[in-house]
Amino acid sequence: MNKKPPFKKVLIANRGEIAVRIIRACHELGIRTVAVHSTADEQALHVKLASESVCIGPALAKDSYLSIAAIMSAAVATGADAIHPGYGFLSENPAFAEICGSCGITFIGPSVKNMRVMGDKARARRAAEKAGVPTIPGNSTGFLKAEDALKVARKAGFPVLLKACAGGGGRGMKVVNSEDEFVTTFATAQREVEAAFGDGNLLVEKYLPEVRHVEVQVAGDRMKNVIHLGVRDCSIQRRYQKLIEEALSPGLPAKLQDKMQQAAVELARSVNYTSVGTVEFLVDLSAGKFYFIEMNTRLQVEHPVTEMLTDTDLVTEQIRLAAGQELSLQQRDIEMKGHVIEARINAENPQTMIPSPGLVESYHPPGGHGVRVDSAIYSGYTVQPYYDSLIAKLIVKGRDRETCIKKMLVALDEYIITGIETNIDMHRKILNHPDFRNGTFHTKFMDNVNLFEEDKQWSVTEERSAV
Repeated sequence: MNKKPPFKKVLIANRGEIAVRIIRACHELGIRTVAVHSTADEQALHVKLASESVCIGPALAKDSYLSIAAIMSAAVATGADAIHPGYGFLSENPAFAEICGSCGITFIGPSVKNMRVMGDKARARRAAEKAGVPTIPGNSTGFLKAEDALKVARKAGFPVLLKACAGGGGRGMKVVNSEDEFVTTFATAQREVEAAFGDGNLLVEKYLPEVRHVEVQVAGDRMKNVIHLGVRDCSIQRRYQKLIEEALSPGLPAKLQDKMQQAAVELARSVNYTSVGTVEFLVDLSAGKFYFIEMNTRLQVEHPVTEMLTDTDLVTEQIRLAAGQELSLQQRDIEMKGHVIEARINAENPQTMIPSPGLVESYHPPGGHGVRVDSAIYSGYTVQPYYDSLIAKLIVKGRDRETCIKKMLVALDEYIITGIETNIDMHRKILNHPDFRNGTFHTKFMDNVNLFEEDKQWSVTEERSAV
């Protein structure tokens, strides 16, 4: 006998591959869906797959996907009883979640209180300290004045890192190597974050070079049950943008991983967290220490890594939790088997990272055992210049890390996208680099290597047939 769906109709306040992913999860649960789209996205895949669709404005995101008024009007007009924000756009906007609630529409995510506490890095850092979770040397207060922040920088010791209290994505993140450059760099960072988030408060922390970026997936319900679903390593990044994620984290000692997972659960439990979320850490493997950096109160881009590693459906779980249901899983149910790697496929020049919008002339995604592709493009689709350049996520699973790498290389070779530039070749080069193969990388990997150096090869082509 089928259970009653958590909601009757869900509006997806997003676009691209994540909108497609959410639509599929809703349809599997027997929930009707509403796709919203800009005038530029009229032919987008999420529009074609949803039960119904509504145009909410012009191409620019500020006039469409970021327009709370337009989205709420669409939700009310279509009779949606819930809104899923995906990631990015309005996904971590507590004001939007509050408006949803005032209109009698469920926001599929954590409580407004959760978002306000964990969405501000200074407040989140204070919450972590209260829960006994290690934090980076620095201060848990956001600063508007450079002279006040400088006192903390001196105490922490240079180099220090400046980062926005509100928002993320690397905007405003600046490394300051000496006191002489502090005031000027602070002013530059502050202008960036004010323009991006409307909040000029900056956090000051000790800068930690050559560390790993490792995150823990958590989930909690309104009955105060909290579990973790393991870790993901997100250290391969450029300009603070993640490129490759994997689980488990290579070379991470089991005891240290256990401590991080427990710390993430304790933090989520201490703030009564009621959705899926991600607690992010920097890890100093040489010292055997980890430090809390932030919590993302939304679905992560890299959530498929955890789904494949643990054989769970995080999107479905998130929808059920928003409806007030109890977690369908207990900690003892979570099993982590094999190894999973995700490569973010962007429509951009792989060397310059300059976006490459345009017509997709042909499209052939890879397949086979343990291969998953989350994408919203197709042959004849035009990649728009107005939005993020992420067009697909390629996720593979193998019995161990080496098998997984080989499988990913085969899948990348199979992935055919013509008409636009992509970063597929860059992923091949990363996976073939000895430091990646050996698991001896850190967050500055992309800064320290020249993947496109002429005739430089770390090819393992002859091994690929062994997959």
